[in-house]
Amino acid sequence: MTLLAKHCSHINRHRIALLMFLTLWISFTSTVFGQENPNQKLTVNGYIKQLTSLISFESADDYSLDVLLHNRLNLKWYLSDKWTFTAEMRNRMFIGDQVRMTPGYGSLIDEGSNDWIDLSAKLIDTRQTVLHSYFDRLYIEYTSGKWEMRIGRQRINWGQTTNWNPNDIFNAYAFTDFDYEERPGADAIRIKRYYGFSSSMEFAFRPSDSLEYSTAALMWRFNKWTYDFQLIGGVHERDLVFGFGWAGNIKNAGFKGEMSYFAPTLDDRKKAFSAALNFDYAFNWGLYWNVGVLYNSEGGFNTGFFQLFNTTLNARNLYPYRWSIMSIQSAQITPLMTAALVLVYSPVKSNALYAGPTLTLSVATNWDLDIVSQVLFESDNGKYSSPLQAYFVRIKHSF
Repeated sequence: MTLLAKHCSHINRHRIALLMFLTLWISFTSTVFGQENPNQKLTVNGYIKQLTSLISFESADDYSLDVLLHNRLNLKWYLSDKWTFTAEMRNRMFIGDQVRMTPGYGSLIDEGSNDWIDLSAKLIDTRQTVLHSYFDRLYIEYTSGKWEMRIGRQRINWGQTTNWNPNDIFNAYAFTDFDYEERPGADAIRIKRYYGFSSSMEFAFRPSDSLEYSTAALMWRFNKWTYDFQLIGGVHERDLVFGFGWAGNIKNAGFKGEMSYFAPTLDDRKKAFSAALNFDYAFNWGLYWNVGVLYNSEGGFNTGFFQLFNTTLNARNLYPYRWSIMSIQSAQITPLMTAALVLVYSPVKSNALYAGPTLTLSVATNWDLDIVSQVLFESDNGKYSSPLQAYFVRIKHSF
């Protein structure tokens, strides 16, 4: 309590702004967007949530206390039986120590929000508060028979495994960003042609200001021996990329894998190879277990753990270390309570270990409460210490 009390006065200065913002969005979304359209030509849903975080470092006096208020609106407009327009928007208000102590915090948030086209706005940008809005989905889709086409900012999900995705070359994501369930999108053109029930050919192109940093690839998916396979070939920024993935079962256990090879078109960097395997199994008594392993040729043996949060990850480099093993366990304790634990171990000099326990409660209809921790451990001469501990409390209302 002493730790929290030291920052109460700082948080209280913005309580009125928080309440006004919360009231505005709840009223707006509930009365305007929460209504059903009789013709079902327009659907709108979303959520509003508050995330309070306490991040503590090695020193007991070195910590940050922050509040994030986050509203999301998802709009889908069915223009005809073949054309659909989709727009999804994030509105986030940041308050706390990270805003106050990080010069240009609003610009850092804005910089990581866009792909090729700027679809964001900093509505408030001060040393105390940042209010940031942007579209992470904005595309038009055409479907006709076996053809499907999307143009605009979209999620291109080419990954197969649960834990890491070397085949996700268009919009890779960090698993530590648990508060971004939708995952980032990419400004791209995607064309897909279906061949039968489980076979398809898909082409996607994501432009960039410089042609050498653009991504264009072709993926073929097909089914054989009760497995879904995929082959990928194309250009990923300054690399030629070749990928392979599969998803199936070994008896009652899920078995998935994917790998990508990156061959540079220029001589300023090395070749890279990334591969992931994933097994998962659901027990009859309510326990779900998922284990995966990642090999990352770009990873190091002495890389610091903070690179996990400070580096923009991509399919070429999904985790700071050469080898990593992830285990996810979750259990339905009661119909309204779920507990989960994520563990990631990397066999490097520091014996790096990531632990992420989570408790989720359904407190009312469309209301959820999450308690999340992210704790990092490293060893020095066989003795473990924790350079960073992060604790989160999130309340979420969906509409």
